[in-house]
Amino acid sequence: MTWKERNAMSATQEVDVVVIGAGFAGLIAARELSNAGHSVLVLEARDRVGGRVWTTNMLGHDLELGGTWVHWVQPHTWAEMTRYGRGIVRSPAAEEARWLGTGGVPRVGTLEEFLELISPGQQLIINRVREAIPRGPEPTAGQIAQLDALSIADHLATLDLDEEARSANESVWVGHVNAPLTETGMSTAYRWVAATGGHWELMHEASATYRVAGGMSEWTRLIAASVRGEVRLNTTVTSVTQGDAGATVETAAGEKIHTRFVVSTLPINAISGIEFTPPLPEPWQRAGRETVASRGSKVWIKVRGPVRRFFGYATPEHPISVLKSEFITEEESILVGFGPDHTRLDGTDLGAVQAAVDAIRPGLEVLAAVTHDWMADPLSRTTWMTHRPGQLTRDHAGLQRPHGVVHFATTDNADLWGGFVDGAIESGLREARLVGERLGPTTV
Repeated sequence: MTWKERNAMSATQEVDVVVIGAGFAGLIAARELSNAGHSVLVLEARDRVGGRVWTTNMLGHDLELGGTWVHWVQPHTWAEMTRYGRGIVRSPAAEEARWLGTGGVPRVGTLEEFLELISPGQQLIINRVREAIPRGPEPTAGQIAQLDALSIADHLATLDLDEEARSANESVWVGHVNAPLTETGMSTAYRWVAATGGHWELMHEASATYRVAGGMSEWTRLIAASVRGEVRLNTTVTSVTQGDAGATVETAAGEKIHTRFVVSTLPINAISGIEFTPPLPEPWQRAGRETVASRGSKVWIKVRGPVRRFFGYATPEHPISVLKSEFITEEESILVGFGPDHTRLDGTDLGAVQAAVDAIRPGLEVLAAVTHDWMADPLSRTTWMTHRPGQLTRDHAGLQRPHGVVHFATTDNADLWGGFVDGAIESGLREARLVGERLGPTTV
């Protein structure tokens, strides 16, 4: 009796691989496996592809509610952009910088003056990167095991910085990690700087300078179109049950799909939304209980009239710690802000948004705001991956390890650019290769 015959009475559909989630990791894994001749079904709970990237036309512009910036030092990202003919658009260069000086006194200066302020501290923060993580693609090699217990705040406390430089450097890193610095491991800072060869300036550029021409959603749509199999939207997976001949995936609608392998692309914070039998391995359960550090917010803000191009920093205690201009016309300007804690700012409350803007760039009139609370979204429950102290070296290998016929592809367990689109693509490629090896060759 064949595999399909054994399971025909217990499942409504049989495929070689079910991919849970149609973000970058899931779409890349599905494309690779389907191109190799395997039958693949992608199940996506949202009504769109893309996962934590989402381009929406609001406030009169194409706005990225999730992941935004890319760079050519991110090898998997650049390869996929080349494959799909995606160019880059530079975010506007700032004409002025704003930050808080000693005693919280607002300061206005040039980009060069701000860089002069933060440069010594930025270098001190990452001085040990080459011994901590000597090679970017090997994030747990080197001395990181001895340093992984440190938070970014712990490390900053040891540095000899004056009040103004300390505040500026804290706010810069809050913008990067989208979380309180007391809860974010130095491992996150080290691994991202290691990915850019130890150069913090290049890491800053890679994480906040170039957008994808045409938007992230169009890029993921093109990838989805190249999957040789069904990408089924509005389909929530509720359980994955492994048996002697693969696994049965059940949806909220009661449908059962039998499959030889499953690729889960859910982030650490959201994977508990699916019941796995047998239960997930301890690294996944433990990380899911703790959650990762990121819990911040991103909000797009329309203000009246043209604004001189700027970036500004408040403090980690402010609801918006980082604010910068992105689109400017004669009638209006569109700003984007980031904060370390999504509970500190209601992006739908224009009064609260106005107060947060006033703390960094007073004199602007807020007209509208758009945001998506990724922390409240049950399919993400996080923004982008930032490790808590100790999580990287303790759990990284275990989060990559297959669990029976279930494989895990997510930026949360990527080696090089964890937390970025590049990490999602890397993990999708990795797990597609591993699953393909286990499936064996096809006749297609």
